Amino acid sequence: MTSVLQFVEKRWFIIGLLILIPSGFVLGARFLSDDPAQLVKQAGTVSKFLTPLVLFLMSVTLDSRKLWDAIRDPGPVAWASTTNYVLIPLAALGLLSWQQHPDFAAGLMVAASVPCTMAAASVWTRKADGNDAVSMLVTILTNSLCFLITPLWLQRGIGTSISIDVEQMILKLLYSALLPILLGQIVRLWPWLRQAADRLKTPLGVIAQICLLTIVFWAAVQGGPQLRSAQLDGVLLKAMGVVWLSVILLHTLGLVSAYVGGTVFRFTPADRVAATFAGSQKTLPIGVYIATELLQGVPFAVYPVIMFHASQLVMDTLVVDLLKLSQSPADTPKPDMPPLD
Repeated sequence: MTSVLQFVEKRWFIIGLLILIPSGFVLGARFLSDDPAQLVKQAGTVSKFLTPLVLFLMSVTLDSRKLWDAIRDPGPVAWASTTNYVLIPLAALGLLSWQQHPDFAAGLMVAASVPCTMAAASVWTRKADGNDAVSMLVTILTNSLCFLITPLWLQRGIGTSISIDVEQMILKLLYSALLPILLGQIVRLWPWLRQAADRLKTPLGVIAQICLLTIVFWAAVQGGPQLRSAQLDGVLLKAMGVVWLSVILLHTLGLVSAYVGGTVFRFTPADRVAATFAGSQKTLPIGVYIATELLQGVPFAVYPVIMFHASQLVMDTLVVDLLKLSQSPADTPKPDMPPLD
């Protein structure tokens, strides 16, 4: 019984996704009309309001005091950012022709174009005895630029098949993504607020994850009518399998490219670990926000984003142990502060 509770405690977010996604589809398919636009108008779009809250909560608990260590040696940060924001989106362009459903093609491009995770990259980096100053700086750099870079990649990848207002998307990401991130870091300038955020890091993280589950559940509810009208046959199941394989390939490419590049460029083992995770991981909140709020008429676009997130969680659990084995005790950095988990 204890082992079951420990498993649930560690994997409750994934369990929540597995429960809420099909539940949302069922509820939406049963109770919503073929056009849920009226309900959306009345209740408001959940992701529009919760995404800035999630990003603020993640940012306010992000300790950036160690960033100067990474700024003095920018090579690992530059390589990880290039892998995350150039190599992975480029590879996604090549995989678009594989996709069997236009919504999944759009979602794949969204998943590949969003920035590095806000918290997970640094958590995995610490677990593997890496330099979390590098992963933190990659997180801040890529998320700060997402309002500009992500829309340009989406325009390049799916702009011919889906109407994308690049200027409007840039503006929305500016105040829905960049501003909450900056506000969270500004709040940390006050020592007593920073101490409170650090003390409440775990509950704030739980609140952020609950908000994410709410966003995903609402997206599933809205997709219910489309799922009801669609034929869940071998063609659709094949399309799901193809896009899931695609996101696994993209994440694997990010992991391998970042690690091999770190070896070629002779990064320290700790920096190579950080570049591996920060270069390959993609954030969920911004991806879900774009897929559910900014893309119109593609109700299933959110699911490749979720597939990417779920796949990287499972894969990186195994990668942590492999990277720890690659470091000798002498290479292991002495942390300035205890790990968060």
